[in-house]
Amino acid sequence: MANCIAAQLGSSCEVVVHDLSRDPEQSIVFILNGHVTGRKVGDGASTVVMEQLRTNDPEPRDHLCYLTKTPDGKILKSSTVYIRNSRGKVSAIFAINYDISKLLMVESAVQDLISTGEPVQSEPEKITNVSDLLEGLIQQSVALVGKPAALMNKDDKVRAIQFLNQNGAFLITKSGDKVAKYFGISKYTLYSYIDMKQQEGKQS
Repeated sequence: MANCIAAQLGSSCEVVVHDLSRDPEQSIVFILNGHVTGRKVGDGASTVVMEQLRTNDPEPRDHLCYLTKTPDGKILKSSTVYIRNSRGKVSAIFAINYDISKLLMVESAVQDLISTGEPVQSEPEKITNVSDLLEGLIQQSVALVGKPAALMNKDDKVRAIQFLNQNGAFLITKSGDKVAKYFGISKYTLYSYIDMKQQEGKQS
């Protein structure tokens, strides 16, 4: 199917298969026209893949015809389809990313081709690698607390780390080391901060 789609739509169309049973940093097991996003087999998961791993939603809805943006500024028309195994569990993700950057320059002439069927998004979703995703989550946690890590007290750090946990940051390999170093705490303290939320839930 991937070969068929890539051949039909040409070199501007990237087709990717993610295996959700693998390490998120190496989830891509098949890719065609990887030059579109600069990725290759063995590279890590995108935001969409990390969201599925984090929520483990048994019935995720396919995400069709939405806009994404690569780090180098390309605008892509993307679709994400969830593949299930014989037990009905999501085991892989099939994604299509079509570079419409040049088409946008002549949008009025090819509106039907590039239309997503939805209002134009002011800011397309970004396709990021796992390292960038973790860095982005850390920065979001700091923004949530409202002060740099060096000025955070214990409660601030607990809040930031629980935000990271809730958003799947610790699904990423070796993320614990990076987060602990960033907040100036030991890994033991890091996991105790994560467990505090779980303990509160049990008590309630």
